[in-house]
Amino acid sequence: MESTVIYEVKEEICTVTLNRPDVFNALNLQLVRDLVSALRRAESDPKLRVVILKGAGKAWCAGGDLEELLKLTEGSAADRRAYLLDFKAMIDTVRGISKPVIAAVHGACVGGGNELNIACDLTIASEKAKFGQAGPRVGSMPAFGVPQNLQILVGEKRSREITYLCRLYTAQEAEAMGWINKVVPPEELDTETEKWANEIVKKSPTAITLAKKMHNVYYDLLSSSAEIGVEILTFFWGTEEAREGMLAFKEKREPVFKP
Repeated sequence: MESTVIYEVKEEICTVTLNRPDVFNALNLQLVRDLVSALRRAESDPKLRVVILKGAGKAWCAGGDLEELLKLTEGSAADRRAYLLDFKAMIDTVRGISKPVIAAVHGACVGGGNELNIACDLTIASEKAKFGQAGPRVGSMPAFGVPQNLQILVGEKRSREITYLCRLYTAQEAEAMGWINKVVPPEELDTETEKWANEIVKKSPTAITLAKKMHNVYYDLLSSSAEIGVEILTFFWGTEEAREGMLAFKEKREPVFKP
């Protein structure tokens, strides 16, 4: 089986590439676990200073794997909770490793993919990238980045808009809101990301590590909300409403949500 993550090292920079291009790098359990392993591998290598997170194919990450999520709606609460704890571990690992993680985003960055993006320290995006949340449209909700961090980046009103309306935003709109750092032409994405990474490499490694810890303080204070999110989604994904949202998205029709 082809690896769901590609791990490459060039001098002091590690590039980790999500590698499920046929499904727009949708986050299934294997990819989530492989990404955690890759990040921990980078953390354990003392010569590495920065991690770049990319996506193979036409998208960066289109969110959770719909087929896997549909199976979870029919499974046990224990199965749903185990999946969500793995997802939380992925977000916590991006946040928790001492090395800055730079997202180099092209194409779709939606739902759980956007929560992964928010967890990264910095984001450089292609002009063709699209950002958004999809939860309430497809029978889910954000729990691991949007409630804790997106409203800090873009403001509470904008964060609620992004979550409730499930619109897609251009990279330029996301940059203007403070959601991401910089937008570049598609052909310049890799070069610009490497430029930022190399600038970090030249800085004091201890200072960068400590600065990351300090920037994480607010997120750490809100970590209990992510734990609550695990329990909320464990319940919600077991409802007919959640299943209807996911099935409607799969079948490319409007969902019929019954109160």
